[in-house]
Amino acid sequence: MNEQRKGVTRREALALLGGGAALLMAGTAGRPAPVYGQPAYGQPGQLIRNIPATGEGLPAVGLGTAVTFDVGNDPAKRAPLPEVVRQFVAAGGRLIDTAPSYGASEEIIGEIVRSQGLRGKVFLSTKVGASNMAEGLEQLNTSVRLLGEGIDLIEVHNLKDWKNQLARLREWKAAGRIRYLGVTHYTERSLDAMIRVVGQEQLDFIQINYSVREREADAKLLPLCRERGVAVLVNRPFARAGLFRAVRAKPLPAWAAEFDCASWAQFFLKFIVSNPAVTCALPATSNPKHVLDNMGAGLGRQPDAAQRKRMAEYFDAI
Repeated sequence: MNEQRKGVTRREALALLGGGAALLMAGTAGRPAPVYGQPAYGQPGQLIRNIPATGEGLPAVGLGTAVTFDVGNDPAKRAPLPEVVRQFVAAGGRLIDTAPSYGASEEIIGEIVRSQGLRGKVFLSTKVGASNMAEGLEQLNTSVRLLGEGIDLIEVHNLKDWKNQLARLREWKAAGRIRYLGVTHYTERSLDAMIRVVGQEQLDFIQINYSVREREADAKLLPLCRERGVAVLVNRPFARAGLFRAVRAKPLPAWAAEFDCASWAQFFLKFIVSNPAVTCALPATSNPKHVLDNMGAGLGRQPDAAQRKRMAEYFDAI
């Protein structure tokens, strides 16, 4: 791999990401291999964002599980997943996001969290996506069985039956069964509906799609969340791998070193987490090589407003 030797060495840069970072030396599945060597990270530890409702801090890079952890009982596909979680936590990660609609993901995350003794060390987020109250209660009870009591956050998935489901989540929160509640969606066409709900309801979190390609939430929803004190989780941070396809075979711009960016994955994630309205981005991976690369986005300098504008313009021109 062609590496720059300016600044710190690749060995030194990788060491900053903790044990097992040597796994980052190659990319797979069409994702560009991360390149290290420049720059040195300017700040120790992960970028932390506070949940507005309580002030509790969360690392700004989390772990999504849609598709990547839905592997059923296939031993070969399950094999790397405990290491993904181990590396994620070792690198300073905390928030793991799942949902009943993610197939086996809740079950697998629950098993890994128990086997690695991570309960209380990770922040578990799941969802309820039901068309009626009976179905919703069944989903919630299954989530508790798979993940354990005291789930940190449950959100109404894709605004499905959101008024009724949110009412039950409020009851669960009041009873101490969950700590936070919210709503989610994953498409830009849902933004108007999300704006209405955020404007009229008291929410702890929302979860939406947002990336250097999908920036529609910048106009109204993200400013409203800041005004209303709502934490923002970001799904589809790589636009379902579309961002990697767009930059395939293209070198990372040299000016990315200005904000301690060592790979395209970090470029895309730093664009997201540097937005002050964003609490945590949720890249999904089943590859231990990629989870550490993703976590590097929470290290070092973050792009300022002018640099974020340059990032968006650069990507738009590709």
